[in-house]
Amino acid sequence: MAKRKSQGQLSGEEEEDAVRRSAPRAAVVFEAIRHEAMDELERRNSALFWSGLAAGLSMGFSFIAEALLESALADTDWRPLISKLGYSVGFMIVILGRQQLFTENTLTPVIHVLQERRIAVLLGALRLWGVVLGANVLGTLIFGVGLHYADVFGAAQSAALADVAGHAVAAGFRETFFSAILAGWLIALMVWLLPAAETARVGVIIIITYLVGLGGFSHIIAGSVQAAYALAAGSTTLGTVLGSFFLPTLLGNIIGGVALVAALNYAQVSPED
Repeated sequence: MAKRKSQGQLSGEEEEDAVRRSAPRAAVVFEAIRHEAMDELERRNSALFWSGLAAGLSMGFSFIAEALLESALADTDWRPLISKLGYSVGFMIVILGRQQLFTENTLTPVIHVLQERRIAVLLGALRLWGVVLGANVLGTLIFGVGLHYADVFGAAQSAALADVAGHAVAAGFRETFFSAILAGWLIALMVWLLPAAETARVGVIIIITYLVGLGGFSHIIAGSVQAAYALAAGSTTLGTVLGSFFLPTLLGNIIGGVALVAALNYAQVSPED
């Protein structure tokens, strides 16, 4: 194959610098994510559980940060533009702390499953999903219920917590389902972007998760903290939580992450195999 010519007769050192500064190909990003998936699929159930539990607990800080910002701001039309920045806090803790979050795993192990196409790999991915989802939800229940009964905030902050929690279970099945597709799509896209982000990782996390929060898109783990708090406060019922929030959000997040990100991004690199 002929060597690719460069403009302006670059030196060897400048050629290397140009290559270093160029964005990685989609196939490189794909392989980076797939290798991460292979590592995660080899982890023991106990390690996945504790990591998933930590993630569920950590996501509670998105709930607290958003409510604290809301309580400190006047009730205006622009208040969500600032208060929703708090939604990113839990995601930053989870992702930068390398904790297991279910919605990240709608992309990472699925990429490996699509590449390998073996039953053993599929079963391994389903095991990962089951353990991480269960641990995440347990963590959110502990945090949400514990936060309500601990009663550590003043009246204004508690009112903001109740207001934010109420939004998680306010919509019906159909609205929640379609908003959850968008949330799953965005979170999986964020995971796809991170390998190439390098020093911009924090910025990518904040921008994508801020958009999820600002749009009110339903996220199974962040929303579960809010739903648990609302349930403990008696402002909703278990049937409403399961039927109007948990089931449509879980289905929507999976579809958004698997069908709209994992499958499409696999399709663009598979001809290069």
